[in-house]
Amino acid sequence: MSTTEPDALLGPADIRELAAALGVRPTKQRGQNFVIDANTVRRIVRTAEVRPDDVVVEVGPGLGSLTLALLEAADRVVAVEIDDTLAAALPATITSRMPAKAPRFSLVHSDAMDVEELPGPPPTALVANLPYNVAVPVLLHMLDRFPTIERTLVMVQAEVADRLAARPGNKVYGVPSVKANWYADVKRAGAIGRNVFWPAPNVDSGLVSLVRREPPRTTATKQEVFAVVDAAFAQRRKTLRAALAGWAGSPAAAEAALVAAGVSPQARGESLTVEEFARIAEAKA
Repeated sequence: MSTTEPDALLGPADIRELAAALGVRPTKQRGQNFVIDANTVRRIVRTAEVRPDDVVVEVGPGLGSLTLALLEAADRVVAVEIDDTLAAALPATITSRMPAKAPRFSLVHSDAMDVEELPGPPPTALVANLPYNVAVPVLLHMLDRFPTIERTLVMVQAEVADRLAARPGNKVYGVPSVKANWYADVKRAGAIGRNVFWPAPNVDSGLVSLVRREPPRTTATKQEVFAVVDAAFAQRRKTLRAALAGWAGSPAAAEAALVAAGVSPQARGESLTVEEFARIAEAKA
């Protein structure tokens, strides 16, 4: 049973009032679209399967809509916020709306891409509303840097959600799909309408679930595998023999590595699993 007040979460009027008091206007530059619907943030927390013992890291908490819903459900929440004004205001919002939970909230005022450590116990989950322009690099950085994160649920632009969750052979399968799959089993976990945001974006949003798994077993390093992935998709219309020529040193060397890995030199990157990319990297190494 929740120990918080029923009106602890932020509604549309609360969001606009907070924003006005802070002189905040959501900026396109940072891809800011604040969630103004309490039912939506509770749905995100439910879909993320946040547990009472979870330590959740949230990237880009904004005015705190999702943060408050996470605090209702989790043991602790650590929020990473780059915006000076928003970072300064968030602790006061938490204290005023959920005083009992305030000691279990921490703020890191930083660009998420620069975060190398977090205060308190290691995070077990990542839940975030990520702006389109940084969603993939931020997600991959957090998964890489914090191996204790077991479950992730991110809200991103629908197109990005499709790319992250795409399977080999899908036309939007690419670098984000393969790299996310290195760390986790990835799937679409729902759609989010435009009207739950302020301002309403001109694109749809989607939820993506990532459940940590062991990376492929390979003697190649992650960096070596990712170098193959980058090369394969840099010229995605070309066969792998041609696309990997620069990476391998020549078309013949690329073909030798592909044959050794059991992959057709005539295949294209979009047909390969992350395990096959790992085998190619290993064959060259």
